[in-house]
Amino acid sequence: MIAHENHQQRKQTENYDAIFSGVIGQEYELLKLISPLSTEMSRLVGEAVREYPNYQDTLNLVELGGGTGITTLALLTAREDLFIVSIDNEPTMQNQAKQHLRTWHDQGTLSFCAQDALSALQAMPSASVDIVASAYTLHNFLDTYRDEVVREVYRILKPGGQFINGDRYALDDISQHTRTIQEEVSGYFRVLTEINRLDVLEHWLAHLFSDESENHIMRESIALQQLHNNGFTAISLTNRMAVNALVKATKPF
Repeated sequence: MIAHENHQQRKQTENYDAIFSGVIGQEYELLKLISPLSTEMSRLVGEAVREYPNYQDTLNLVELGGGTGITTLALLTAREDLFIVSIDNEPTMQNQAKQHLRTWHDQGTLSFCAQDALSALQAMPSASVDIVASAYTLHNFLDTYRDEVVREVYRILKPGGQFINGDRYALDDISQHTRTIQEEVSGYFRVLTEINRLDVLEHWLAHLFSDESENHIMRESIALQQLHNNGFTAISLTNRMAVNALVKATKPF
């Protein structure tokens, strides 16, 4: 039974990789090489969205930080009853997503918003969205900005709506977290020097310093308490892989 389940999971992952390699191509392959846990977390966000119950024809989903479309594609392929608004204020990345995901945009199941996350959320009506989903966006925010975003996420969700976030949730054990980051950096050096991409290595290390700075780092216990303080219930953190984890939280009825 376990062997059968493992075979099924491998098959699903292969199919998932085939879809992404075809649509997003080199960017997805490079990200898989540099940070395989990132692409896996995008897949898990899609799986979590697939499990959300639906009692209506269309689910309204807001994606925070769509980037080049890797997580957006995971959402689009998770289920067919979604209408997605993908928010990202970085034009180069969003233009790539528009190119990659033109089929869904032309079908009317995907739209793009070029505002920053907080401004976009503040413009949305209260209790108008079924799911807010994201991967590797919230940890980039300043902690004060992040708190405002979480507050707005709660406001726009319908009762029973879910916030689903795959992201970097720093370990509460600071010594263990430091060791994990050291291993992560070693992996970047190993992979990127082998393929002679020192330009990418420089970018990733500079970004990592920002992620780990005191006013950016998203510590697990603080992040979960932040959700609780804003009214969320059924808060869970699962699929912990190094500093990466999947968080789900529900707006109560």
